[in-house]
Amino acid sequence: MASSSLRSVSSLLCAEDNNSVFDENDYGGGSVLSADTWHHPRHQNREELLWQVPQAVSEEYLVLMVEKECDHLPCHDYLHRLTNGDLDFGARNHAIHWIQKVREQFGFGALSAYLSVNYLDRFLSSYELPKQRVWTVQLLAVACLSLATKINETDPPLCLDLQVGELKFVFEAKTIQRMELLVLSTLRWRMQSITPFSFIDYFLYKVNDDQNPTRDSIMRSIQLILSTVKGIECLEFRPSEIAAAVAIVVVRETKTVHTEKAISLLNHLVEKERVLKCVKLIRGLSSKDGFTNKDTRSGSVSAPLMPQSPIGVLDGVCLSYKSEDTNAAASYANINSSSHNTSPDANKRRKLNNNNNNNNNNNNNNNNNNNNNNNTYAAPA
Repeated sequence: MASSSLRSVSSLLCAEDNNSVFDENDYGGGSVLSADTWHHPRHQNREELLWQVPQAVSEEYLVLMVEKECDHLPCHDYLHRLTNGDLDFGARNHAIHWIQKVREQFGFGALSAYLSVNYLDRFLSSYELPKQRVWTVQLLAVACLSLATKINETDPPLCLDLQVGELKFVFEAKTIQRMELLVLSTLRWRMQSITPFSFIDYFLYKVNDDQNPTRDSIMRSIQLILSTVKGIECLEFRPSEIAAAVAIVVVRETKTVHTEKAISLLNHLVEKERVLKCVKLIRGLSSKDGFTNKDTRSGSVSAPLMPQSPIGVLDGVCLSYKSEDTNAAASYANINSSSHNTSPDANKRRKLNNNNNNNNNNNNNNNNNNNNNNNTYAAPA
């Protein structure tokens, strides 16, 4: 029996709800912090601490985030539906793997990658995609990544340019935009999700005896947090619980830490038993490669975690570490400078779209790439 939430693909052309656009209730009416609140010097000696706890992040603000974090999570039965086969576990994994590859190619920040998966999970938990349309999850992944980069990156690529890697389908821009609008509506325009990155700086500080985190602990935390989205085990935990567990695991790698004592420092924000359970899970992840290990390889971070737009300040206020690695910075600049209309992949996709729109039957046109077997899809109106 079809679910009441099952809608035809034609509903991708959806209407905006003017009353719900990024309203302040997502953060309890909290104000946006100025750049001076979270920005720290980029050029410091490698032996110096690279990070300090922002004074604006008060205990009251952390409590508020804990209260609001459940508003930015998938529905409570999402994990159960994934494990019992009601939802396509393989399609989710494929989408996350693709997001990883695109992030590496464009040099997106860690927060953009995490938010993309957050949007995807929240959408899948509350909107039933037509199972007979195999391309819908791929379209959803493109839309979620596009939205995340628009919020967190200074110079996000065009949605067409995001379609790189091993994709079975290539979608027109108008189709992606319709899907973006459907995601926004389904998530009630709550796109500034509270994530483990919102808490990790403070938790590292407290677990480490009120000492500022080192460069290595920041990078290690980024890696572990990103590794939690690849599987489904961490879906049962809140962002604050994941951040607490990551902080304990990271600090324990360099010094003796009594887990229960560390949790007691945070017990006004997290539940002891749940964090203990999460610590065991994170310790298992700590010995494996995470979502991507490029962030921590060779002691450098390949892309900034800090959101690069003012809209992303609230989510990024707690973690302002940015790489000093000049090669990484140069790579990121080169990717951004070529991420618009100049890439060969982008040109191929525009040619495909133009051919479809113009119904050009000229078989002698050799401008298209002969090896491109992708199909261009537009959702029916």
